[in-house]
Amino acid sequence: MKPAHRHTLHNHEHEFEAAPGLPEPLPPGERLLWQGSPDWRVLARRAFHLRKLAAYFGAMLVLRVAFLLNDGAALSEALRSTVGPLALASLGLGLVALMAWLSARSTVYTITDKRVVMRIGIVLTLTFNIPFKRIAAAGLHLDTGGTGDLPLTLLGPDRIAYLHLWPHARPWRLGKPEPMLRSVPQAALVAQVLSEAWSQATGVAASAAAPTVSPAQPASGLGQGRRQPALARG
Repeated sequence: MKPAHRHTLHNHEHEFEAAPGLPEPLPPGERLLWQGSPDWRVLARRAFHLRKLAAYFGAMLVLRVAFLLNDGAALSEALRSTVGPLALASLGLGLVALMAWLSARSTVYTITDKRVVMRIGIVLTLTFNIPFKRIAAAGLHLDTGGTGDLPLTLLGPDRIAYLHLWPHARPWRLGKPEPMLRSVPQAALVAQVLSEAWSQATGVAASAAAPTVSPAQPASGLGQGRRQPALARG
């Protein structure tokens, strides 16, 4: 029996859980293969767009200084005028970073030999059990440093509301939201674990093997990085 992999799994803070990340103990015969949580820094950058917000606020402050200088204000006066807006921008960015940290800390992704379990939610905790038989395909989007996203395509009419999933959902798939294991460390390893377990549980060979870590390249739909199939029904 292979040992379960655990990566960046936070301490057990949810006392009502029978086990970390699980609402009840695993049934007899079901094995835990992997558990992990998002990297909060990557989550802040990719899901909460912290860098883009910082760039936006920085551009606004630069424009403010430029306009004041153009109107004849002294440089010292123009710089002093940015103190208040800079403080507000810093506060806003800090709150966004805090939200990303709390989101990552309250999230546990679990892969067993029968299903994927997502425990998410900062204030209201939600747990989604996704049996392998309900998963049609999974993708792998690798970011720098080996972190990555694994979106899950559900079969048939199965649907989870986008707002219930966010930020653990593939961007812009509003019509049929796709749950996504987001900003997962060592994502290529997780994709391999998922692919092998899915194939064994469904009896269907995955159409593509889990890819290895590769440098990020631009790709549409998921932002920067490379999206490759982790598994799909042949």
